[in-house]
Amino acid sequence: MLGLAPLAAGCSPVDALRRIAMLLERSRAGTYRVQAFRTAATVVAGMPPTELSSRLAAGTLGELPGLGPATVGVVTQAADGELPAYLASLQEQAAVSLAPGGEGLYAALTGDLHSHSDWSDGGSPIQEMVLSAVELGQEWLALTDHSPRLKVANGLSAERLRRQLGVVAGVNAALGQRFRLLSGIEVDIVDDGSLDQEPGLLAELDVVTASVHSKLRMPRDPMTRRMLAAVANPRVNVLGHATGRLVEGSRGTRPQSEFDAEAVFAACVEHDVAVEINSRPERCDPPDDLVVIARDLGCLFAIDSDAHAPGQLDMKAYGCERATRLGIPAERIVTTWPVDQLLEWAARGR
Repeated sequence: MLGLAPLAAGCSPVDALRRIAMLLERSRAGTYRVQAFRTAATVVAGMPPTELSSRLAAGTLGELPGLGPATVGVVTQAADGELPAYLASLQEQAAVSLAPGGEGLYAALTGDLHSHSDWSDGGSPIQEMVLSAVELGQEWLALTDHSPRLKVANGLSAERLRRQLGVVAGVNAALGQRFRLLSGIEVDIVDDGSLDQEPGLLAELDVVTASVHSKLRMPRDPMTRRMLAAVANPRVNVLGHATGRLVEGSRGTRPQSEFDAEAVFAACVEHDVAVEINSRPERCDPPDDLVVIARDLGCLFAIDSDAHAPGQLDMKAYGCERATRLGIPAERIVTTWPVDQLLEWAARGR
């Protein structure tokens, strides 16, 4: 069952700082505020316990770079065995669902097929994303950093992706049976519908999410052909944020791409590809009318966070509200499946 268990009095200063950063991200607070607490957590985690104790006693903790009045206050209260007041306030706010109406489906989710780390355009290391997913109660998480064509997002070359596979293996070896990190990619769909990564390397991954990121205003017919070609590729498991639209946020708005939705979603059914319900509030993609088309055609769905930071992993709540409201059966949502079932489905055709 997903959901953060609140921290209580006696939590460590580092855990308190990390949780505050995560809750601020969850509430879509400014990056600067979030980073202040995450930086402070890094500084405190790197200090010998004796130095932390001596600085707290002398009142000199705030002299260290990366620590200001707010973060020093949190550290001081946590070190004294108290639940920091700032953390308590944020936890009280977080007790309410991000998107009322989808709580039942949210509780049924087991994982997430779309997340990013600082290997591409995410803001946190792989290990921090994994730890946050564990704290949320997820059973598995797919790491899907961008492919090389998307240079603005520091997309992974084949060499870098191979190195990342080693990191994923190391994480899984350390966690054992408690959690599974899936190797994956958000691969760019090129203009002709081919995929922006070596086919042999894609075959080595646990899951592949394919998305259009360029020439989003391509005319309807060639865009349809482009998406049909990608969906028919046996390496593809998920069609990511199908229309590419932006409805709010710091990047502004962007209209949805035009394509034959019935043809594309029928191809998803034929090739056993899940349609992503992208939970990012700035995307909310596909729009409701297209989700209904995919539902009525019999598509599978993946409710994904598209998280670029730990606190954004919880944004799947928005997708759950939409899926519940639009009548998507839970059994057709692959992110409710146990990891073994998910992997068996993802491996078909390879």
